[in-house]
This record gives sequence, C-alpha cells and structure tokens, in this order.
Amino acid sequence: MNKPKVAIIFTGGTISMSVDPRIGAAIPSLSNEQILALVTNIDRYAEIETIDFSNIPGPHMDPDMMMKLRELVIQNLDRADICGVIITHGTDTLEETAYLLDLSIDSTKPIVMVGAMRNSSELGYDGPSNLAAAVCTAISPQSHNKGTLVVMNNDVNAASEVTKTNTLSLDTFKSLEFGALGIVDGDDVIFHRKVVNRQHIITEKIDTNVELIKCVAGMDSNLINHCVNSGVSGLVIEGLGRGNVPPKMLSGIKNAIDKGIAVVLISRCPTGRVMHNYGYEGGGNDLRKMGVIFGGDLPGQKARIKLMLALGKTKDLHTVRELIENYQYR
Repeated sequence: MNKPKVAIIFTGGTISMSVDPRIGAAIPSLSNEQILALVTNIDRYAEIETIDFSNIPGPHMDPDMMMKLRELVIQNLDRADICGVIITHGTDTLEETAYLLDLSIDSTKPIVMVGAMRNSSELGYDGPSNLAAAVCTAISPQSHNKGTLVVMNNDVNAASEVTKTNTLSLDTFKSLEFGALGIVDGDDVIFHRKVVNRQHIITEKIDTNVELIKCVAGMDSNLINHCVNSGVSGLVIEGLGRGNVPPKMLSGIKNAIDKGIAVVLISRCPTGRVMHNYGYEGGGNDLRKMGVIFGGDLPGQKARIKLMLALGKTKDLHTVRELIENYQYR
C-alpha cells in the first residue's frame, strides 16, 4: 500500500535552532535532515518531501515573504502526489503567516503550520513531537476542507482562531474564544468541531503599508496623524473594550478617513468582537457613523494581515469594508 506523501516547507524558527556556545544563545543551525532525523518512525506513516524556503527566526518573517511562501504552498498543493503541506515556522509570527495563508488559499487539502517552543539544545525539545503530530494531521482525511491548521503540543487549532498566549509554555497556542478544533492522539487526529464561516480573500498582491496602533487611556491623535502624513493605506486601531477610543483620538481618525485611508477597529481585549453599543464621544456608535470599519473578534496582528490582503485586492473602501466585516455585521 502506498503511503501518503506530504511536502514539508522549512522556513526556520526555534524548531531549527540550537545554542551557539560562543554567544550562549540560540540561533538557526539545524538542517532539514537533522530535524527530520529526530522524528522517529514517521516514515512508517508518510512519504516526506522536504523543501527549503528559508532558515530565519520568526521575527524576521514579513508579509512580502509570506506571499512568496504562499506561491510555494499553492504549487505543492496543486500536485496530485501531495496530500498536504506542512510549514515549519518561528512561533513569534506563526499565527500571522497561518492566517494569511488561510485567507488567501482556497484548497481542500490541509496546510499545517508547526514550530517549537524549545530549541534542540534544551531539555524537552518539542520540535520532533510537534512535527510528528503535524504529519499525522496533514495525512488525515479528517483534515480536509479545514483550511490552514496550527498543530502544537498535540492541539489542532484553526488559523483564524488561534493565538500565541504565553512566551514560554509548550501549550502557548490556544483558541481562546472557542477552544481547539481537535487533538492528535497517538497517530490519530480527532476533531471535536468544524470550522465555520471560513472566508477567502484571493489576491496575488498585498498592500503592506498598513500600521497598527494600540489604544491606551488618554491617548491623542499624534500617532494617527503621523501615520496619515507618512502616506499609509490603512490603519488598524486596537480600541478599548467593546470598541471605543479616547475622545482625543477622534480628530486623527476623522483625518484618516477624510483622506481615504481604511481605518479598522478591533478590541485590545483577547476575546469578544467590537460593536457600536456606546453612544458617548469616542464610543463605537460614534466611530461607526464616522466610517470606521469593524474588525470583529480578530486580534490586531490578524486584522492587519486581513486589511493588507483586502487592500491588495481592491482600493474601493466599500468593498474593503465588505471583505473585513464579512459575515459578522450583516
């Protein structure tokens, strides 16, 4: 019986790192072959094809590189002999790359993102076990039509829902609102629920000229006006609570909207969507009437990725609003 074949695209991250004794800190050092050699018995379950993309830390990944990675992923998903694609990635930006791929690729085959929280020089290096779980997920028929998945610590999460919650813990990747989609138990993948309301923004272009601003008490419009004057295409504002801002920010937001800049509002709270409940100065109702786009329950880093893709697809702000708000505000 032929074994299923998966492509593993290596981009770097802690999973590929070891401690350099000269500097006493972890750096990218392991080859693809060295990492795979630590994943014992995986050849019993799948045929593996390795592909080099990069060997960089997570913070070095940027949206332009994500789009090049997207092209490579699509090329391999289109192959008849490949049942799924796995991507090793630094955990610091993993959720952003995962969300970009989830939004911009429409395929029935699974894309599985995986990384490690401990490098290969540390006790309890989790890279091999995470990669083994990723392979089990990629070859499972149950993983089809679920988009991009993040597999860490034997949890399977949807790219649209998952976020890194802790700087150290092995179970750092969590879907805070709804919980994991499923688990990897031995070599079995067990899904507890479906992915609903999946969205696609299919575009070959991305507008990276989008900034993210986080609200704090008493904040004014200085940062917003600076972004406007520097010629940004879009702004994502992490508002307070249900989606509100300090009154002194209103003039800057109006200035941005008047200049045709897409302004997306989300909340700095880790769960819950923004709404136009409050009618006081700076409240969500005020912002809605000004023309602010509501970003639902996305965290700031994902709302920024989504706005980049939307602006890459179209500059028409009415269409951008429809793409960003999607099903949440119909």
